[in-house]
This record gives sequence, C-alpha cells and structure tokens, in this order.
Amino acid sequence: MQFPMVRGEIWVITIILPEYQFFSNVMITPDIDEKYIALALELAEKGRGKVEPNPMVGAVLVKNGEIVGKGYHQVFGGPHAEVHAINEGGINCKGATLYVSMEPCAHYGKTAPCVNAIIDAGITKVVTTVIDPNPITSGRGMQKLKDAGIEVHLGVMESQAKRLNAPFFKLMQKGLPYVIVKWAMSLDGKIATHTGDSRWITSEESRAYVHKIRGQVDGILVGINTVLRDDPLLTCRLEGGRSPKRIIIDSNALLPIDSRLLNTINESEIIVALNKGAQQERVAKLEQLGCKIIQTKDTNGFVDLHDLFHRLGGMKLTNILVEGGSRIITSMIEERHVDKVMVFIAPIIIGGEGAKSPILGKGVGKISAAAKFHEISVKRFSHDIVIEGIPKY
Repeated sequence: MQFPMVRGEIWVITIILPEYQFFSNVMITPDIDEKYIALALELAEKGRGKVEPNPMVGAVLVKNGEIVGKGYHQVFGGPHAEVHAINEGGINCKGATLYVSMEPCAHYGKTAPCVNAIIDAGITKVVTTVIDPNPITSGRGMQKLKDAGIEVHLGVMESQAKRLNAPFFKLMQKGLPYVIVKWAMSLDGKIATHTGDSRWITSEESRAYVHKIRGQVDGILVGINTVLRDDPLLTCRLEGGRSPKRIIIDSNALLPIDSRLLNTINESEIIVALNKGAQQERVAKLEQLGCKIIQTKDTNGFVDLHDLFHRLGGMKLTNILVEGGSRIITSMIEERHVDKVMVFIAPIIIGGEGAKSPILGKGVGKISAAAKFHEISVKRFSHDIVIEGIPKY
C-alpha cells in the first residue's frame, strides 16, 4: 500500500490488531486476566492437604501492571488468600485489581468475611473464576462487592478452577467426599502373587509419591482383608506429612486388637465402618480403644458404601484415598463411587491363575461396555508408570 507524502509532514500510522488494543500508551491483551488468574491457581495449589475442608484459594493484587501483593490460603482456620495478598500489598491496595481463584467469602467462619477486607482496602476491581458452591456464601460475595461499587468480572478460567477444587465442589453440592481409587499392579495386571505377597510391586520412588498423596487427603480407606493380610499402618511417612484418618470397612468388627493400626491410634483417628449385625462385644472393645464406629445400613451382610460416604461427607472429609483390596475396589467401581483412579504399573510379570487382580466380579460382556476414563495423565517414577484418569459416568 502506498501513501502520498508531502514534504514537511510526518505521518503516524497506527495498526489495530485483533489481538490487542491500545489505550493511553498501555497495551492490554485479552488474556491478561488469564495470566494473573493462572498465577492465583498456582498459588492455591500450595494449600493442598492443609486447608481442607476449605477450598484451595490463591490471590494476586495488580496495580499499574505490576504485582503488588499475592497470597494463598495456607492452613485451615488461618487467614484466607485475599487477606494475605492485601497485607502484602499495603497502601498499594487502593485502586488495585484483585485476581482471586474463587469468589471471596461473605460469611463469618474461622475468619471474618474476605469481602469486608477487600472493600476496606480500597480495591476497585475483582476478577475471579467461579461462584463459591458453599451455600452460605454462594453469590453473596460478588453481590456485596458490586454493592460497594467494585467492578467485578466472573468466569475467567472457570473449568480449571473447578478442576482444582473438585473435592470441595462435590462435598458442597452432594455432601459426599471425592474418592480416589489407587492400586499397583504388574504388567500382567496382578496386584499380588497366588500366595498373597504384594511387597513390593512398585519402586521406592512410586511409594514415596503415594505417601505424598496420603498426606494430601483427609482419609485412607481399605477393607478388613487387607488389614488381616498386611497389618498396615496407613500413615503418611514423609517428613512433615499429615497422616489421614484411617477408615476400615469391617462389616463384622474383626479388626485385631493387636494390629499396628490400633497400636498407633494416637497418630491419627481410626474409623471402623461396620453393619448392625456385628458382635456388640467387639464393637464395644473397639470403641473403648478409641475407634470411631460408623454402623451403616446392611447390604447383603456388608457395609452400605453409599450410606458410609454420606456419613463421611457429614464429617467434612473432603477427599478419600481407597487402597484396596480387590473386593473394595470392585465395589467402588461397580457402584460408581469413584471420582479418580491412580494405577501404578511396574515392569514385572507375576503370572499364575490364582494371582490376585485389582478388579473382580463378572465383568462386562463386550468391550464397548467397559468403564471408560478421560482427562488422562501419565507420570513416571523410576521404571514404573502411573496412569491417572477420571471416569466417564
């Protein structure tokens, strides 16, 4: 393209690209909100395993294109992300924009409402992802900010925010904990030999990762057969790691009095789920030793899992790691209690018709009827691989 030039004139040509807009010499890109919300989500992740049953939340304060404060919810009962960011921002909060990974709370709980702190700090704009599913706040925080004259933007990276706090959303919306089912197996799909030996199928590195996950969940669940066979501790053995509550599905109250679980009851709570037909003398003894007893509805002589998970949700257990054995895993999958699977595969072959598989039952008649998963991720630890996925229900 040619332009006629006149001697002595200076032409300034401004090209407006669809990706950018220019206002007062400040370049604003459409994804600037995503940039800071992504950072808020990254900060929020640091609270995993420490803030439950609260959600993980991160916050970033921006003024004149510069980050002036940031923070995340660090521990249950402690200051929320917004307060940490405001405290760091100080006088720079006035006129700033707050990016926060979930709607700020508007209710009194362990702490005062975050919306009050935001208003008092002089923040003029709040960008967030999703409405808090907690019914005592849901939408009220956004409305209170609007009523105070604060500009509010909602819906930035909403799906990522929901995925990050999937356990919190499930607990708030359904009253149920988020259930992760984990097992380790050989290349030929065995979780133990025909004699029942399973130590150790996977590498030390893989086992360390499992302990990290244990430290991030509220409860770890196994069946009584696993306890009788392996006498496990079910604790997090990483330095500084939090040990979850230990949940035993034990329909007939068979938990041995001399088990390592009961010998370490002071380290973390033990919950024994049984049905009403269990011998009351054994139940009384477990209670006397400090176990919390949950008597569920009876389903063909076994613990009713649906009833159990509603009880655990009522106790505000946000997420639970199920570690077996085969009967428990099978029931979880067949009854559709599973929210996520973690399958560790070691480069060994066990063999044997009598060797144990992770899934029992009749199984499907056609491949098209097989349980399917999405949002697949693959990790590698030493020579093992770990496949994680979300079931398609």
